[in-house]
Amino acid sequence: MPTFLQRYATPFVTGLFLVSLVSGIALFFHFGPTGFRGMHEWLSMVLILPFVLHIWKNWRPMLNYLRRAPMAIALVLSLVAALAFFYPSSGTGRGAGGPPQFTLAQKVLAGSPNEVAPLFDTTPEALLSDLAAAGFTAGNTDQPLTEIAATSGKSDAEMAAFLVGIGG
Repeated sequence: MPTFLQRYATPFVTGLFLVSLVSGIALFFHFGPTGFRGMHEWLSMVLILPFVLHIWKNWRPMLNYLRRAPMAIALVLSLVAALAFFYPSSGTGRGAGGPPQFTLAQKVLAGSPNEVAPLFDTTPEALLSDLAAAGFTAGNTDQPLTEIAATSGKSDAEMAAFLVGIGG
């Protein structure tokens, strides 16, 4: 390993970990500038390189750690802690989860013009007419919007963009 990398691997691990620590705490408590999210995500990705270099530099001591119980226990407990965050959302049968605004959008798109028109201060017939003018082909006001989009050769995203346009 080049001397430069040997000299700076551990200091960069330390510095980037501290940045990740501070930004992670700010994200957890929902305070600070909006830049914390990007900083946390990107610099945590950058942290991978100095971490690998640090492991490479300290390979022999790392092998000694791996042969002993404390490292195995710590790694297993860390994995269990990480997996615990997936458990509550995995058994609901409602899909992969995700941001609530995506779930809301999917529920709206699953509705028919009869169900959705009042959300946009219009009638189901007027919504159907507006859909036709925008290039969507809809048979009736009971047909789900996702089905209208599919039979029109359009995506759910195009349907959502249309709905946002009429909601203004």
